[in-house]
Amino acid sequence: MTDASLVNQYRSLAARVYAADKPIGRSFGDVELYTELLRDVAGPVLEPAAGNGRVLVPLLEAGIEMVGTDPSRDMLDRCRAECAARGLSANLELGRFDTVDPGGQYAAIIVPAGSIQLVLDPAETREVLSGFRAALGPGGRLIFDLDSLHALAETEPGARSWHDGDDLLTLTTITESVNVTAQTTLSQLRYERWVDGGLAETELEQFALRLWGLNEMLLLLEAVGFPEVRVHADYARGTAPSDATRVVTLEAAIS
Repeated sequence: MTDASLVNQYRSLAARVYAADKPIGRSFGDVELYTELLRDVAGPVLEPAAGNGRVLVPLLEAGIEMVGTDPSRDMLDRCRAECAARGLSANLELGRFDTVDPGGQYAAIIVPAGSIQLVLDPAETREVLSGFRAALGPGGRLIFDLDSLHALAETEPGARSWHDGDDLLTLTTITESVNVTAQTTLSQLRYERWVDGGLAETELEQFALRLWGLNEMLLLLEAVGFPEVRVHADYARGTAPSDATRVVTLEAAIS
């Protein structure tokens, strides 16, 4: 893929900050909703952006058969460690959205936390969704989150910090650009590790997203073969979106 191959890499320090900010057990309401929506699934569920396992691990603990991939080796290493610490077994491999094997082997595919928005080119998003469709078995479901278009206006810089053992981890975020026509944002993320008041390590990374309108995505899902789509607003099952909605979860089913 040509869009996010040079950004959103989650190298070692970024993966460490991600784990400090979004550890296993932290939920925005998504873990509970995904667990509920997948409770009756018979067959393996693929998470093709599994990260550190924040969602994958609780689903495993709920008895759901999970397969996880991620393009970041550092994130996968953390996910494996989290599974091992809990005595859980999951098939975890390096992979991207566009490397999902077709063949209808999955009962469901999930993409929490708006990760589908990491694909910047709408044509490539269509290819990714088509690939997901081909990887689902009969009656399979694709469940994923979208941030609202409010995010295009959220350009204030931010700074956060976490204590991790003897280290202080910091993350500074600066918006580099917003393209309203393309519905994309590009931010600069500065990750730092401090020891005894001194800067010990720094990573710089660009973070790009392509935001989607709800109706725009519904039309795309229909075009690639998902005739039935349920929408859940702000992680409340069956709740219709409103102007105040910040996140929608789409549950797309095939016949």
